[in-house]
Parts: sequence; structure tokens; C-alpha cells
Amino acid sequence: MKVAAQPFEFVTATYLTRIGNQKAQNLFELRQGLETCSDASIFYHTFQSLGRYHYLTQGFSSDFAQWVLAACNRPSLAEELAALDIRDYIAVADLRRDLDKIVGTYCSARPEDAQQASFEPFYFCEAIGVTAPLGLEAWNLEEFRRCIEMLSHASFHFHFISSRLRLQLRTNDFSLWLADNLGLESLAKQLNRIDIYTNTVETAKARIVALVDKELAA
Repeated sequence: MKVAAQPFEFVTATYLTRIGNQKAQNLFELRQGLETCSDASIFYHTFQSLGRYHYLTQGFSSDFAQWVLAACNRPSLAEELAALDIRDYIAVADLRRDLDKIVGTYCSARPEDAQQASFEPFYFCEAIGVTAPLGLEAWNLEEFRRCIEMLSHASFHFHFISSRLRLQLRTNDFSLWLADNLGLESLAKQLNRIDIYTNTVETAKARIVALVDKELAA
């Protein structure tokens, strides 16, 4: 069995949520907030909200979409916001631009609806994160498989979701290591195609384990 040039070192991340001084009480104010809030806030309400909802198979994993639906009762706009696939983004600026475009187009087309007060305000938040090693590392595919089964939701999200922005690549930590250190490019691509919206954390982990088992049996 091939041994990697560098081990995969698993870490976890914990976050302290900070509520900012920006809030929105209608869709116009949401758009203003999208234009001026911090990158950390955009990240919190999209990438990190997916982790908080643990990949629910129903409802919206984006805080922006969920608020537009629940507090503004604008399902069509909420669906447009939720339709943005965060896997397509490697820069917060690009995600911010598309969120702003969707809300801005709606506000221009339906200004009266956009000025209607929401049932509750939207508070722009961000999270301060701290990473810590888990003391787990993998030098080969079998060790990688065992570690995946042991991962917490927080660690899985760090390596499989938020890594896209950290790496500035349309991939994840697992796939990058498998391709670069074990030469398993096909397996890496299969992992990267796992749908993070229609799988829970546990089913996504199970999919990875199944793909690794298939590779080990080959």
C-alpha cells in the first residue's frame, strides 16, 4: 500500500459568534448590508451556516435565504438565494457579488415589497474561529478511512466545506491530499462530487468511506 509523502493531519475548528452593528429590517436594508458587511459575515451566513444546519435535506442552509423566507415571506427570492452553490466559489467577493445581484434585481423589480418591514430583523454576524489538531493523521488510505469515521461534524466541515475558500480551489482538503500525496486522482474527483446539500454529515462520511473501500478492494 502506498505511503504518502506527507500525512493528512486532521484538525477541528471552534467558533465564537459575534453579532455586528448591522441589521436589516427589509429587503432594501438586506441589500445594503450585503454590500457593506465584512467578508467574515458573508462567510458565516453561507459556508458556516451549512455546517450549523448539518446539511439538512429540507429547508435552506443559507441564513440569508432562510430569513427572506421566514421573516419576509418571499419564497421565490429565498429559492434564488438558496440556489447559489457555494461549491462554485473560491472567493467571498464573488459570492457577495451574486448575492447582491439577486437581492438588488428583486428590489428594483418590486420596490414596494422590498420596503415592507420584516417580521424580525436580520442581524449580520461573523465568527471568530480557532483551529486545533486532533492528534489524528493518516499516512495511507486505510488510515485515512479510519480517521474519517471518527471525525466530528466540526472537523468534517472544516476539511470538506470551508477549505474551498482557504485553498482558493474548487476542491476540499481530502481530495487535494488524495490526489497530491497518494496519486489517487479519480478517487479525489469522486469525493469532490459528493453533494453537500442532499447529504447529512453522516451520509456524506459514509459515502466517502464507501468510495475508499471500493478503492482499497480494487
